[in-house]
Amino acid sequence: MFAAGRRIPAGRLIPVFRRRTQEAPENPPEVVKPGGKGRPTPKRSEAQRKRLQPITAPPANRKEAYRKMREKQAAERVKMREGMARGEERYLLKRDKGPVRRLARDYVDSRRTIASYLMYILFAIIAVSLLPIPAAQIFGLFAPPLLLAVVFVEGFMISSGVKRLAAAKYPDENLKGVGLYAALRAMQIRRLRQPRPQVQVGQKPS
Repeated sequence: MFAAGRRIPAGRLIPVFRRRTQEAPENPPEVVKPGGKGRPTPKRSEAQRKRLQPITAPPANRKEAYRKMREKQAAERVKMREGMARGEERYLLKRDKGPVRRLARDYVDSRRTIASYLMYILFAIIAVSLLPIPAAQIFGLFAPPLLLAVVFVEGFMISSGVKRLAAAKYPDENLKGVGLYAALRAMQIRRLRQPRPQVQVGQKPS
């Protein structure tokens, strides 16, 4: 009962019998942390599967469908322009496709041409010819034909060089029009050429 010689403090009661421990419930209630979401955290696989599912809502009306169609077409046009500027074969126009045309572009882009500065030179000639000096007026009269003759000779040389190089490298390809193609590209300002130059000035075309 009580240990011998042990004194019990006054006012303290020692329970003799205890109630049986209540059986734990089969489904204990979920404990929700203060400030929590109030729902169980989903598994990682379920969360990833939900993130991978595309969220596509059908258009509400015909106007919304037309707007989405225009946005899609505009994005495709931007993609085509960027691909054409980079020289990607599938986005090029028919006149620019093929290894021969690529070789012609690289041949022209690897050198500086007088024809690419034609517009700037002509503006300078016109500005000089407006001076009230007889020599300047004579210069403005004879300089343009001389400049055009130089551009013609340069274009002929570029055309011949491209044809000769393409015939040696691609003997089985169609070379029709490649010389004129190269000569016309040589007349364009370098930064405005499409497709954009893929080689630096002085670099040997591959």
